[in-house]
Amino acid sequence: MDPEGFSGPKQKIVKPLTQEALAAFKAAQERTGVIYISRIPPGMRPAKVRHLMSAYGEIGRVYLQQEDAKRAYLRRKYTSTKKPHFTEGWVEFKDKKIARSVAEMLNAQPIGGKKGTRWRDDVWTMKYLPKFKWNMLTEQVAHEAAIHSAKLRVELSQSRQEQQEYLKNVELARVLDKRVARKKEKGEEMELKPTERSRKRGNEEERGEGRKRKKGGEAEQFPLNSVLGSVF
Repeated sequence: MDPEGFSGPKQKIVKPLTQEALAAFKAAQERTGVIYISRIPPGMRPAKVRHLMSAYGEIGRVYLQQEDAKRAYLRRKYTSTKKPHFTEGWVEFKDKKIARSVAEMLNAQPIGGKKGTRWRDDVWTMKYLPKFKWNMLTEQVAHEAAIHSAKLRVELSQSRQEQQEYLKNVELARVLDKRVARKKEKGEEMELKPTERSRKRGNEEERGEGRKRKKGGEAEQFPLNSVLGSVF
């Protein structure tokens, strides 16, 4: 997960869990509920979302997804806002009953607050995710990050190949220009020899024309034989 979009309890020293502690931890995880916020108001950060949601119940973890890198670059280039913006988010409540009631109560409702505050007139768009746990979110984020990095590797490999092919063609053109210049100085004409690829293409075209002629001859002979058979 991107640390910019994460807001949760401070990290503690991890100690081995006993069987009782492990059972209690699993039971606590089963009681949690996650709310999905489909739109984060511009400029709102994870700490602010945590502060607003904590007024309705005990909060576990909060994660906001940052906007696309290309979109963020264009926004920073053409606007005065340089801070990261977030597009969607997930909020974990310790009690799933409270999470469900909060989502039903706040969905499509204004954020509110004191008069003149930045997000007073913005509207919440949220939904309770039944049977959704926080580990599912972390797995999804890791999977999307792996897909994104794989796409980047493929694009970099393709661009590298295209660049090498371009440089190869540039070098070949430079060598040919030098040869033409030398021939002109000597008063000779430059003759380009056919490459192996053009030879293969020519042979394939000749074979195709031969097949067409053969099929045409067979087609002409077939109706003639049928006519003669019907006569005699």
